[in-house]
Amino acid sequence: MSRPTHGTLHHVELWVPNLHRALASFGWLFQTLGYAVYQSWDNGRSWRLGPTYLVIEQSPALSAERHHRCRPGLNHLAFHVENAIMVEKLAADAAEHGWQLMFPDQHPYAGGGQHYAAYLENDDGFEVELVAINPPERN
Repeated sequence: MSRPTHGTLHHVELWVPNLHRALASFGWLFQTLGYAVYQSWDNGRSWRLGPTYLVIEQSPALSAERHHRCRPGLNHLAFHVENAIMVEKLAADAAEHGWQLMFPDQHPYAGGGQHYAAYLENDDGFEVELVAINPPERN
């Protein structure tokens, strides 16, 4: 790994109510996006891509049973995805891993006419956005 650029994200840690469910949803997504398992312990796991790593942990200090993206705190994580074909493949495959497509009536332009993305929510209320790096031209 090369030296990180000043200001880049070091890591994100998500506290989850159920590690098994989180491994099924986030673990699948992170690895599909190219992250490799970095660390593993009884209550959590992390994945690394470049200088950044992502952590999920079932902490005994949790204060709620479900994440809610509209409360103060994290709303969602957004990831670059190579193109629209991959966005659609990930969105379709995600249902087998605990994710549901949000805003299906506006998909794939729920974020605006020039923003090709899939918005997914898992069973614990966490949202991810998969954004096409190279979106198709919109007619």
